Amino acid sequence: MSQGTTYNDKVIRQFAVMTVVWGIVGMLVGVFIAAQLIWPGLGWEIPWLSYGRLRPLHTNAVIFAFGGSALFATSYYCVQRTCHARLFSDGLASFTFWGWQAVIVGAAITLPLGLTMGKEYAELIWPLAVLVAVVWVSYAIVFFGTIVKRKVKHIYVANWFFGAFILTVAVLHIVNNLALPTGLTHSYPIYSGTVDAMVQWWYGHNAVGFFLTAGFLGMMYYFVPKQAGRPIYSYRLSIVHFWSLIAIYMWAGPHHLHYTALPDWVQTLGMIFSIMLLAPSWGGMINGIMTLSGAWHKLRTDPILRFMIVALSFYGMSTFEGPMMSIKTVNALSHYTDWTIGHVHAGALGWVAMISIGALYSLFPRLFGVERMYSIRLIEWHFWTSTIGTVLYIVAMWIAGVMQGLMWRTFNEDGTLTYTFVEVLQATYPYYYLRLLGGLVFLSGMFFMVYNVYKTWQMAPKRAEEVPVPEPTHA
Repeated sequence: MSQGTTYNDKVIRQFAVMTVVWGIVGMLVGVFIAAQLIWPGLGWEIPWLSYGRLRPLHTNAVIFAFGGSALFATSYYCVQRTCHARLFSDGLASFTFWGWQAVIVGAAITLPLGLTMGKEYAELIWPLAVLVAVVWVSYAIVFFGTIVKRKVKHIYVANWFFGAFILTVAVLHIVNNLALPTGLTHSYPIYSGTVDAMVQWWYGHNAVGFFLTAGFLGMMYYFVPKQAGRPIYSYRLSIVHFWSLIAIYMWAGPHHLHYTALPDWVQTLGMIFSIMLLAPSWGGMINGIMTLSGAWHKLRTDPILRFMIVALSFYGMSTFEGPMMSIKTVNALSHYTDWTIGHVHAGALGWVAMISIGALYSLFPRLFGVERMYSIRLIEWHFWTSTIGTVLYIVAMWIAGVMQGLMWRTFNEDGTLTYTFVEVLQATYPYYYLRLLGGLVFLSGMFFMVYNVYKTWQMAPKRAEEVPVPEPTHA
């Protein structure tokens, strides 16, 4: 069969499998550092096991290794199926896989060694940052090249979200990482002071907005209708959702810098745009959940669909919470507390991880050439461990955060602080235990997934690597 009449599923399989692998690695590190907050001596005074070095390893592993691999896999799958065209370049697609894995391995080596740029979500030293840019530009060429060679006129809405995510992350990464190298492992940013902070959180919040939101909304817009066997609830809403989200998100970054040296008007601007974000965010949630109109009964028997709908529920919840936390009076209580950690993980575990896991369970049978996953019961168990683990985690952090904020702003009659920092920390310990339990429960579900994927792979018939491209259908 000629290359032009087949899909390239090999690179999708590679990314899908590594998504599971990096998910376990990233979450294991997360559980370990959660335990370190309870037992600080857990690093055994080994520098590369210290909390300060493992924490950026955890965030990079779960966001870029786990989440990134999931986005590569699903976007490559979606763009081929919706365009009825093979990926633009097999060689370049293969390079994006091996290049991305090289970035991840490089991060796993350098971050524990303390080699870092010191920027949130942008810690990687300049050679790795350059490699990220090269891989990402290659990704853009493969993705948009496939759209250009599509055999159907229409560009499905999922591809709009994937495309926006790819282009915007490229701009964010390159601008924020502009630096002057002074050696192989060290560099100075070209920005300084408040400008550096502003550029960092323009990047940081939009990494959330485009990497962790727009990209995964692309995933949602393809896999939820596919799994439900129904068209998206409202195509018009999806277009309004897309353009309003894209227009507003870019301006929300300053809300991370309330009560800092950033000019007050910039902080207020970030707050206003953050509040405006509630409308397009909930538009996407409503569009996804309402796709099940007339098919709600499927939730009783399909745990994959349940993963996706609960993920959308967490998405709605965290995108309500974010704008509320950006309001200055609320932020005065929540800033620097564990409430922020709870909010981040409502999005990371509840939305990003659960929509990714649901999409992968939908994807693996197709990639392995089998009718369904090896065990539906194991998917059920995974669903409940993920849901319960996420709820335990975020509830613990919500309560701890509000408590911390209230204790820190309690004053005696003479104007002195009522509680010392150590007293606040002691009061937080019970919630750290609950968070650790939530993380362990969530992580346990990933091992169900590994076994299920392995057994599904064993069921796969010996078959060609390629899948025929169907002829375009015309209404």
